[in-house]
Amino acid sequence: MNFGYDNSVAVVTGGSSGIGLATVRVLLESGARVALCARNESRLEDVAEVLRRDFGANRVLARALSVLDEEAVNGFAAEVHETFGRCDLLVNNAGQGRQSTFENTSNQDWRDEYELKIFSQVLPIRAFLPMLREAKGAIVAVNSLLAYQPESHMVCTSSARAGVQNMLKSLSLELAPDVRVNSVLMGLIGSGQWTRRFAAREDQSVSREQWYRDLAERKGIPMKRLGDAEEAANAIAFLGSRAASYITGAQLDVSGGLNRHI
Repeated sequence: MNFGYDNSVAVVTGGSSGIGLATVRVLLESGARVALCARNESRLEDVAEVLRRDFGANRVLARALSVLDEEAVNGFAAEVHETFGRCDLLVNNAGQGRQSTFENTSNQDWRDEYELKIFSQVLPIRAFLPMLREAKGAIVAVNSLLAYQPESHMVCTSSARAGVQNMLKSLSLELAPDVRVNSVLMGLIGSGQWTRRFAAREDQSVSREQWYRDLAERKGIPMKRLGDAEEAANAIAFLGSRAASYITGAQLDVSGGLNRHI
């Protein structure tokens, strides 16, 4: 699917695996030049090598860094400007869920989770905002259905996700009309943490297909399956594209119908 990103530059945080990597590939397939970052340098370089082979070395920039390191993020933005000269789309995808109840979440866990969820948005947005303003660009934040539909076994993450969603709504007002700000609310996507949980399943004889099918049934997903990373990436690419030019302050639910809120 081509979303019309010719002559555009996109930045994707958490871009070396799962939804982030799928988004990088969709954007490259749609004509964009893409800068991606992630913490694991070895995995990132392996991914970047494949991307350069498939799409051209002049269209891919990869840097290992933590999105919580302000100096590193600012340096990454400077490098994107030096290499590509612009930024039309920022996809903030870094961060994963923490499973814990209120009783077993320590004060430091709360602090760490809020810092990760909030500042993984704040620092890249600050760093790339001048380029985004100049390009009349867009920000797409990868958030979770937990922001509106909290789970008691993920109390800390649910709370932080709601805070992120509130912040994004405020930003959509502050940055309009120059920069659009939208988000995708992910349900259960068959990558990342679910791949790890499958690997650690109690009954190792259960196949991936069966394990995912049983999980979807337990969770009550109307589509009867988990989503694919590429399906999530397509939603992200749409919101960041010119086809969504009159959409800001919105959230697109990508959960297979798992959402129960209105």
